[in-house]
Amino acid sequence: MSTPATSHTGKIARSAGTVGIAVFCSRILGLVREQVFAGLFGAGYAFDAYVVAYRIPNLLRDLFAEGALSSAFVTVFTDYDNRQGPMRTWRLANNVLVTLGLLVSAIALVGMLASDTLVGLIAPEFGQVSGKLPLTARLTAIMFPFLPLISLAAVVMGMLNTKGKFFLPALASSFYNLGAIVCGVTLALLAPRFGYPPIVGMAYGTLCGGLLQLAVQLPLLYKVGYRPQWVLDLRDEGLHRILRLMTPAIIGLSATQITIFINTFYASSCVQGSVSWLNYAFRLLQFPIGVFGVALSIAVLPMVSRFASRQDLVGLKAAFISALSLTMLICIPASVGLALLAEPIIALIYQYGRFTAFDTQQTATALVFYALGLFAYSGVKILVPVFYALDDTRFPVIGSFLTVAVNFLFITLTLNALQHRAIALSTSLSMILNFLFLSAVLYRKLQGYPLVYLGRSLIKVLVAAGIMGLAVACLHPVLSGWLGSGLSGRLGSLGGTIAIGVLVYGLLIYLARVPEVQELVSGLKK
Repeated sequence: MSTPATSHTGKIARSAGTVGIAVFCSRILGLVREQVFAGLFGAGYAFDAYVVAYRIPNLLRDLFAEGALSSAFVTVFTDYDNRQGPMRTWRLANNVLVTLGLLVSAIALVGMLASDTLVGLIAPEFGQVSGKLPLTARLTAIMFPFLPLISLAAVVMGMLNTKGKFFLPALASSFYNLGAIVCGVTLALLAPRFGYPPIVGMAYGTLCGGLLQLAVQLPLLYKVGYRPQWVLDLRDEGLHRILRLMTPAIIGLSATQITIFINTFYASSCVQGSVSWLNYAFRLLQFPIGVFGVALSIAVLPMVSRFASRQDLVGLKAAFISALSLTMLICIPASVGLALLAEPIIALIYQYGRFTAFDTQQTATALVFYALGLFAYSGVKILVPVFYALDDTRFPVIGSFLTVAVNFLFITLTLNALQHRAIALSTSLSMILNFLFLSAVLYRKLQGYPLVYLGRSLIKVLVAAGIMGLAVACLHPVLSGWLGSGLSGRLGSLGGTIAIGVLVYGLLIYLARVPEVQELVSGLKK
């Protein structure tokens, strides 16, 4: 069975490209935000507290925003848009917004009141450092209202994506980062005058960013036909369908949250700064995941949902293969580049103010291990929406718990030897296993898909990425020697190395005649 590059490649690439540009802007601002943190707080006491405090409401955000609700809502909303007409579709939207708003607001209130207990559970080792546990609890209470803001923003984004609007919803996270930077830094500078630690100002900045991310999408939502209305109907059929899809997914995502809990618990037991090093490294990994993996996932979900709604298995399979091939083409060379250039990238972005050369080294080693799982991270983001479109969330749940078990096993076996690096390595290995598991299950559900076709593309990509890696490894030291170790020299040597690496890989993959590349080049020529 062989599958040529289909017309879906161009459609997915266009939508993903639109999202990718917007996400790229957001990720750049996200890196600026991380630079601000690195310069003001370094890696240690204050930023460790912020990371753990932010992570607690963020665990729930994965359930109610980018996770279970978002995917389930888009699947049902797309079906309503195709079959039920605008009146029932918008009524469903209002019912979901009201129900979700009330639910997550109640959860946020409970979280604010129980912040001391939550922090004690997730990072008990912080109690050994004077003042660190109370500071983390205070930051947690401040940032819990971020949950309802970002959850509502995610539902609005799902509505706009279903209506074919991708750019502004993806750009909305740029406004989050912009608000978090401007408001956060302003309040951090003012906080000591009122007797508060500067990191408290950054926590309030997070709330400003969440509010901006929601508000910036509302005018476009109104333009595509939405009108706000108070609807609270817990017996609504569409709401029940969303809940049915969400329930197993929440169970599966709870496994992901267990993994994050385990990782945070073990990281907080390592030397001070480990939580920060892992956070900085994972933030860098999120750059290609967001620009490519999340962008493709956002683009493919409405498409496969429409095919599933029409029971068009051939179209669904073709869209999935195109998305997975594009992910492979981009993420494998990106992981090679990240691993080889981890230290100069981190030094250029973070090594200012209180962020030391030692912090750069420790963050870089974590990034190398995280980079091993980049394709698997992005691939799972392509696979899971297909299961949602097929109205089957059981296997993503099983895969999530498999990931927990493998992650825990690898950490316990390697923590003493590798310290914080063990957490990055175990995260990547468990995600690779999850990707392989879901791929095998989906192969059976779709009655097969072209493994030989994908295998040929994979071999070509691996060879091209390997040659690119050799070029990058040889070129960067030479350029660094020529251009020097100053800021402009580091920027020039790193930028030049990346540019030449991209050109080498692009030329090789074009000469290898990978069908998706041929399709994209043909589309660009037209």
